[in-house]
Amino acid sequence: MSEFLPQTGEIKLGDDELTPRQIVSKLDEHIIGQKNAKKAVAIALRNRTRRRKLDPELREEIYPKNIIMIGPTGVGKTEIARRLSKLCGAPFLKVESTKFTEVGYVGRDVESIIRDLAMVSLNLVKQEFRKEVEAKAKERAEEALLDILLPFPAKTSIADPHPPSIGFSTNEAEEEREKRFSETRETMRKKLKTGKLNEQIIEIDIPQAGPQGLPMLQVFGAGNMEDLDNHIQNVLGDLMPKKQKKRKLPITEALKVLEEAEAEKLLDPDKVQREAQKRVEEMGIVFLDEIDKIASREGRAGADVSREGVQRDLLPIVEGATVNTKIGPIVTDHILFIAAGAFHMSKPSDLIPELQGRFPIRVELEKLSMEDFEKILTAPRSSLVKQYQALLETDGIKIDFAPDGIKEIAKMAYDMNEKHENIGARRLNTIMERLLEDLSFEGPDLPEDQRSLTIDKKAVESKLKGIVEDKDLSRYIL
Repeated sequence: MSEFLPQTGEIKLGDDELTPRQIVSKLDEHIIGQKNAKKAVAIALRNRTRRRKLDPELREEIYPKNIIMIGPTGVGKTEIARRLSKLCGAPFLKVESTKFTEVGYVGRDVESIIRDLAMVSLNLVKQEFRKEVEAKAKERAEEALLDILLPFPAKTSIADPHPPSIGFSTNEAEEEREKRFSETRETMRKKLKTGKLNEQIIEIDIPQAGPQGLPMLQVFGAGNMEDLDNHIQNVLGDLMPKKQKKRKLPITEALKVLEEAEAEKLLDPDKVQREAQKRVEEMGIVFLDEIDKIASREGRAGADVSREGVQRDLLPIVEGATVNTKIGPIVTDHILFIAAGAFHMSKPSDLIPELQGRFPIRVELEKLSMEDFEKILTAPRSSLVKQYQALLETDGIKIDFAPDGIKEIAKMAYDMNEKHENIGARRLNTIMERLLEDLSFEGPDLPEDQRSLTIDKKAVESKLKGIVEDKDLSRYIL
């Protein structure tokens, strides 16, 4: 929701109120280039916000415009979809289209996509709801831990073998005992808060982890034994009472376990389930990778029959169907599907016409240039250079990358992609690992005066040039 800031006269936009331009700007913080793809997904996300503001009658008639991204591996297809989902807090699931054909003519049931997405949504919503009850769960966990460390004393009975001292009535003795107990408990609480009890080992009861939700009968097709097995376990887990098991843990770990248990008790399962269901239906994003691998070429038989069958199975899910899941029936009408593929051996028109019609937006991602590689190394918020600097700094090693060093790394990555298989930005990972391999291995044992160095063009060339020029060796190392 938007929020007006009187001190500046500006409107602060929440993630659900970002304009397409602002969405692209946020994606630019993590992904270099690919303006067309970013523009397409930004419009798709903004259309969801627009749709929510319409009258219910018209809202139901507007469906998401699914997208096909066309481009080689390593250019940012998956990352764009993943970052988009994080931007709006949407449930996100990446699936390989080929997993539905890996057993020949009988692959996994395509409805498992929606069931998996539902569980992603449930976990996402649980995390959010847990933050709301975090403080209360911590208090209750602390009290539960104190109860284990210092149980409440039983009240004195008439037949007590240790009656109160002479001069005290039973009530006065009880009050005295309760007072002493309260003082001891507060002393124990202070020790707990200051960490004096952290190393003490205690035994606690932990409920056995079991699936949530109501048992639900589902019909499974042939070859879908994995889902059938999981479902049987889920139903049995719901019908059987949860078992407790005892574990001995240090107090620091026991406190975390008790906090989790208390947070679970504070959550309203029905409310969590309803919100998770709504989140999937209104905001879910499914990334169908390698969609080109299930495209069937005209005039081909054999495996292409299987590919076309998977496309036809995907049709009702993409078009709009109701799928039974552990959080209830999910209507897929408004889930956004983003498909992606390199389309080296096939083209989007090789998909069956019905499926093509469900993906009206097609964007082609560009091959990465040498300048793009330079930006990938330094520009993103968590760039590769920053990652390696932070990793080595934990061992007290300070490395700086000179501009000519960055340029040389980018040049080598670009040349290797041109000469061999083009794996996009992933080539930078292999080069950086090879470049810093010796330093990562020897770094912790280096003397203090050798723990600071600058990586320039000369250092990069001396380490990698021989490998890059040796075509046979570079196939295996880079």
